Amino acid sequence: MALSNNLTQLLKTEYPLLQGGMAWVADANLAAAVSNGGGLGVIAAANMPPNLLEKEIVKVRSLTDRPFGVNIMLLSPTADDALALVADYRVPVVTTGAGSPGKVLEKLKPLGAIVIPVIASVAHARRVEKQGADAVVAEGCEAGGHVGETTTMALVPQVVDAVSIPVIAAGGIADGRGVAAAFALGASGVQVGTRFLCALECQAHEAYKKAVLEAGDRSTVITGRPTGHPVRVIRNKLARKFEDLEKNLASVEELEALGSGRLRAAVVDGDADWGSLMAGQICGLVRSIDPAAAIIRGLFEEASVVIDRLGSLAPSRKERCK
Repeated sequence: MALSNNLTQLLKTEYPLLQGGMAWVADANLAAAVSNGGGLGVIAAANMPPNLLEKEIVKVRSLTDRPFGVNIMLLSPTADDALALVADYRVPVVTTGAGSPGKVLEKLKPLGAIVIPVIASVAHARRVEKQGADAVVAEGCEAGGHVGETTTMALVPQVVDAVSIPVIAAGGIADGRGVAAAFALGASGVQVGTRFLCALECQAHEAYKKAVLEAGDRSTVITGRPTGHPVRVIRNKLARKFEDLEKNLASVEELEALGSGRLRAAVVDGDADWGSLMAGQICGLVRSIDPAAAIIRGLFEEASVVIDRLGSLAPSRKERCK
């Protein structure tokens, strides 16, 4: 079931779905697979050197003729380089995180790009709407990677009520029930990250995927709160070391040194013990490795069934008037 609404019209996609901009994971292969499957695939610029990001943008265009996006992490030392590249290559959609998107909006909006900041509060959503954002991703703390403090269930409806632009729900969505719930909260679509870690086209190391597939409902923890940049990961030796250091009031510098390079170790090298296995709380629902297109189709087919079932449970007009 493809679905047309204000978000699909904005993105020119079949489904109101964005793939999360997961550093070291969201490359041209995964982005193209998601776009070809009817969603919006996203390349994560993260701290990628400009020459590598340029190659990924060129590659994704060789793999799909559909819209795609690039995620710019605004606190990255390479953020300005990424911004210049997406402008030069006229990337159709840009998502942003970890900072104010003002300069991104100023540079890209005149070029016709769609800019969608990831936000974690109502105040942030209102601010970026005033700056000219086309939509927002309201990401709850159930998500993997860097997180805020508010749950998706609480955050999304409050953001929906606060802004007039489309709201995309993120955090804790890995099946059709989550998609249906996002619509019920007033969202126009969803952003999905963890489920795509186990997409067939995802190039993440098999050990990383295995960790996600074996995870349960309480397998993730949040580390790094004292640094001001908390991160949700699957608990392993690295996470336990973080917990020990935080309990003993280690310095921010010591915590940051421990975390340096750990995501690459997980995604590229497959270090499931000392790598940073970023994943959402929903990873217990991820049970198989499937093509991205099949994942997307399954999400919305199941959502359709759930929505139809809920419609049958709604009281009839006669019952409401009693």
